[in-house]
Amino acid sequence: MEQRQIGNTDLVSSTIGFGTWEMSTTMYGHIDVDEAATAVNRAIDAGINLFDTAEVYGPFHSEELLAKALGSRRDEVIVATKVGFSYAEGAVVGLDSTYDNIIERTEACLTRMDTDRVDLMMIHWPDHDTPLEEPMRALAQLKTEGKIRHYGVSNFDVAMLEECQKHGDLAVNQVGYHMYDRRMEAEVLPWCAENNVGYMAYGSLGFGLLTGAFTSDTTFGVGDWRARGNAFDLPLFEREPFLDRLRVTSRLVDLAADHDRSVAQLAIAWVLGNEAVSVALVGMRDEHELRENVEAADWRLTDDIRAEIDRIFEEEGVPTYRNDPQALHPPGGRRD
Repeated sequence: MEQRQIGNTDLVSSTIGFGTWEMSTTMYGHIDVDEAATAVNRAIDAGINLFDTAEVYGPFHSEELLAKALGSRRDEVIVATKVGFSYAEGAVVGLDSTYDNIIERTEACLTRMDTDRVDLMMIHWPDHDTPLEEPMRALAQLKTEGKIRHYGVSNFDVAMLEECQKHGDLAVNQVGYHMYDRRMEAEVLPWCAENNVGYMAYGSLGFGLLTGAFTSDTTFGVGDWRARGNAFDLPLFEREPFLDRLRVTSRLVDLAADHDRSVAQLAIAWVLGNEAVSVALVGMRDEHELRENVEAADWRLTDDIRAEIDRIFEEEGVPTYRNDPQALHPPGGRRD
């Protein structure tokens, strides 16, 4: 599998990263925990060497499950996680990027994942009540102590990124990017490319919209964040917008089939076609999804295919939000 360097670091990652949001037992519907753990080991065997998690996934479940699944293979991979929330009795209270909280939460991550260091630690969401100098100072201290190798942020816009750089050395920005959400093409992706900051793209499959698995009868159960309709400020799962996207996906299924590929492979290849992207994060629950994702990594979309994708969106009248404001809020709404 192709590998790309993450920003200005010594981390060299497979272009496909294993996203573990789906390994939360409370946020993404039902999963088979044993099957997911098996997928982790098969992913390593297939050449995937970056695993992304966060303490808020669950909370805590995803980190714990990933640590258990990796076991003795921990040193074979790049482990990335995220902090920046405060908790009370195991529940999220709010955003908190203060110096002391970043130190405390990172220590908790290390304990939970039974490791002496995290390869890549990120601030999960901007905490607008805390000057960015504070989390940057905390991350730099953790790096000096050897508890993290590199650090970055997630869901930060250009102004925030530039402020962070005044107080530290960002390795990466992790932000959503897929065919149905191209907001980051306007400023964030170009900025990351120009400043040698890696870009980790989450939601590469549109949170399931680009898998071909949904129908007009699809509903999302209690505990599945998509049931709220809103996805990071976009109405992707509200009823009418959802049906609009199903029409687009149906046509994309046919386009992919013309090239003996799946629509999921088309979606991943589309994300990786942007050279500013270091890693496309994808969830994988079983061997079929793993194999499909790995095979997508080497598909280079031609200009004609990319133009056909854009034509489908235009003909169906479905927006890509390329020119919309770049506000990004957690799936449940603002937590600051």
